[in-house]
Amino acid sequence: MLGISVDSFAANKRFAQDLGVTFPLLSDFHRKVSKAYGVLDEEYGFARRATFVIDKQGIIRHIELGRSAIDPSGAYQACSVLAGKK
Repeated sequence: MLGISVDSFAANKRFAQDLGVTFPLLSDFHRKVSKAYGVLDEEYGFARRATFVIDKQGIIRHIELGRSAIDPSGAYQACSVLAGKK
């Protein structure tokens, strides 16, 4: 698991420290990843909240967008299903 934000590395580091995040939080400061995944609001320069579950082959298996992306239960459920598929 990792997180990606359009905020700077320093802002992400502080955010991770404040929340006690234990997974990597990467900076997409140039918005390349956000644009590639279709979640960049180019007019305002920010990425819409989204969670992607990607399997070992790099295939997107589940997407949560908007407010539902805040709650990780959908992503956890998708990961559980993928883990069961050997």
